[in-house]
Amino acid sequence: MVVADLHAHTTNSDGTLTLETLPAAAEEAGVSVVAITDHDRLHPDLRTPVAHLEGVTVVHGIELRVESEAGRVDLLGYGVRRTDGLTGLIGRLQADRIARGRKIIECVENRLDVELPVEPREGLGRPHIARAIGSTSAYSYQEAFNELIGHDCPCYVAREIPTFEEGVDVLSEACGLVSLAHPYRYEDTEAALSLCADLDAVERFYPYDHEVDPRAVQRAVETHDLLVTGGSDAHDETLGRTGLERDAYRRFRAAL
Repeated sequence: MVVADLHAHTTNSDGTLTLETLPAAAEEAGVSVVAITDHDRLHPDLRTPVAHLEGVTVVHGIELRVESEAGRVDLLGYGVRRTDGLTGLIGRLQADRIARGRKIIECVENRLDVELPVEPREGLGRPHIARAIGSTSAYSYQEAFNELIGHDCPCYVAREIPTFEEGVDVLSEACGLVSLAHPYRYEDTEAALSLCADLDAVERFYPYDHEVDPRAVQRAVETHDLLVTGGSDAHDETLGRTGLERDAYRRFRAAL
């Protein structure tokens, strides 16, 4: 039975979960531990690496996209402390998100002759803009990505991505554990897993939309002596789709 969902997003980035709704969502899912891993951003109301909220253990984390030899991958940092290095990196990335968001919004508004109900801000991502497009035009959320703001689309604007080396250095200083997120989502899973030589853990449990062969991850765990993490990558209020069972969570918590 899953007791820990170690990959969830809040309204602080591109999720719908809040700290106020988290206890009820955790109870509904039957999990007692939730990690908040917002994109490129710390949660302003979580001031310690681990907190307790109405009976739920909340691990403060972050999901950071980096550019590596294996392509772009996502790192999950757990048990975050606000170091100068992490604060500086996040500040740089959020300033870039604001500038990027402004360019995308202006492009869409000019192209569709609409006014989008969204403003450039920290934490803004393309999902926010896609939802705004869906509410003010004939485009659906997915069509907004497919035809307007997705890669190679007319209103797409690239964002700054730190290097793998910088991401690992900053997260290793600030976090208790650093894990490779969802290895089977990358084009070259084996190349992505080779990066685990410099990490503490790998996300073993994840709700993929396709069948995966777990042997590649298991080999990486054994080769690099990794802990395993797992979570639902929730961008909604549904937690516990997958995650860690009790014994695996105990090992994670002991290392954290």
